[in-house]
Amino acid sequence: DLGSTQNICGVNLVWETAYAKAYQIQTSTDGTNWTSAYSTTTGPGATELVTLTGTGRYIRMYGTQRATQYGYSLWEFQVFTGGSGGNGGTTAGSTTGGTTTGGTTTGGTTTGGTTTGGTTTGGTTGGTNPPPGSTLLSYNKPATASTYQDANSCTGCTAAKAFDEDPATRWATSDSNGWVDPGWISVDLGATAHITQVVLQWDPAYAVAYQIQTSADGTNWTSIYSTTTGKGFKETLNVDGTGRYVRMYGTARSNGYGYSLWTFDVYGTGGNPTAPPALPPNPGNPEHLVWSDEFNGAAGTKPDTGKWTQDTGAGQNGELETYTNGDNTTMDGNGDLVIEARKEANGQYTSGRINTSDHFNFTYGHVEARIKVSGTQGLWPAFWLLGSNFKTGTPWPNSGEIDIMEHVGKVPDSVYSTLHAPAYNGGNGYGSPYTVTGSDFASDFHTYAVDWDSSHMTFSVDGHAFFTADKSTIEQTRGPWVYDHPFYIILNNAVGGDWPGAPDATTVFPQRMLIDYVRVSQ
Repeated sequence: DLGSTQNICGVNLVWETAYAKAYQIQTSTDGTNWTSAYSTTTGPGATELVTLTGTGRYIRMYGTQRATQYGYSLWEFQVFTGGSGGNGGTTAGSTTGGTTTGGTTTGGTTTGGTTTGGTTTGGTTGGTNPPPGSTLLSYNKPATASTYQDANSCTGCTAAKAFDEDPATRWATSDSNGWVDPGWISVDLGATAHITQVVLQWDPAYAVAYQIQTSADGTNWTSIYSTTTGKGFKETLNVDGTGRYVRMYGTARSNGYGYSLWTFDVYGTGGNPTAPPALPPNPGNPEHLVWSDEFNGAAGTKPDTGKWTQDTGAGQNGELETYTNGDNTTMDGNGDLVIEARKEANGQYTSGRINTSDHFNFTYGHVEARIKVSGTQGLWPAFWLLGSNFKTGTPWPNSGEIDIMEHVGKVPDSVYSTLHAPAYNGGNGYGSPYTVTGSDFASDFHTYAVDWDSSHMTFSVDGHAFFTADKSTIEQTRGPWVYDHPFYIILNNAVGGDWPGAPDATTVFPQRMLIDYVRVSQ
């Protein structure tokens, strides 16, 4: 409610991870009857600055399609009136019917507008990474910073963490004396270098105003890039400078916290570079089967101990079951593995969870399983991948998690695919539902799959691709991509939990999750 009728010229939506893929911006004179001033079916999330024309006292965002299985969430909803149009950019035209006019959307950000109220000097943004003829100069080089955090949510977040090529570790200024301006982080390249590009992957504690500086001695600094309109997330800066030392010198923070970078990559020639570990190879074309289990054992036998490990004990995420050592996980003799969730005579819930961590770990490929999920209120069957480094001490969600399929009994006509990482996880995970209105996924077998390589993941149900997670989009709108290392497979049939809720009077036990096969091709 703006308090009186206004000429509305724009809105700025700052989305949380639970954003709208399709929505309208509507105006009203009475708060009851609404007129659409803008609509889109291709909302990218993150920050959307929209130019529109409308008149009204009331204005609302009316979401018609969620981007994830969760709801809608906005950090800020700013409305501009008169001729102000807001600061930081405009989105020209409108998006209707799934097409974009008057501007283009690329990589989760909106282009085709202008930037006002700030300055950028000394370089350009975007382009190829790395530039032709340039190499990574900063990997594992000595680093220093104004301060660093070693407590609370960021233990051991030293300057070195920005240069270790681990996208799940970060540098952050101290929470005791580093939430001030200026704040900085620098790297010693080992010898004089020609700097052609700097890539910053920001945590939400990013710099609005900062400089990229070089130095021959680590004391006297020269600015080769400066901006007062930093946008956070991933910023690729094309620069031209010379020096042995390079630093990010922040002068204005984006929020009340400090500065924090997941990665600070410096590219160019010269220096004294150390080559980072090479990425695993992408899957072949055509792909070939490298691992499978067809579950053809005799009735009552347990899963192959040369392929699977039983997870035992209590579940996570508020689950109510105890996972047993194979008592709930057996072959049915018809070519299926059965993971059975039960309510025992003493009222305790039991079920099964198995994984390949001790036998098969892999990076990239086509991963699929043919599954008939359990149904009914309170059940939560899943087919998913967890980063193998979780087994050696890397905490979740830094390990990364790839949920190929989750199903909750209270929503029978939907399954969900979601990615989890340090910057987006749990209820803020990056994913999408697949819904067949009026259906019940528990009534039959379906094939759930992901095609995964170094640039993207595409999720499908019965061969229908419904969601693609693109690395560049994630880095520019959510945070680091943490999926370029080995993962292992998990199958489980959970009871209760934060998402599905507890069983109730309508819940039927036992509940069986049937798996026909699991296959991996590369």
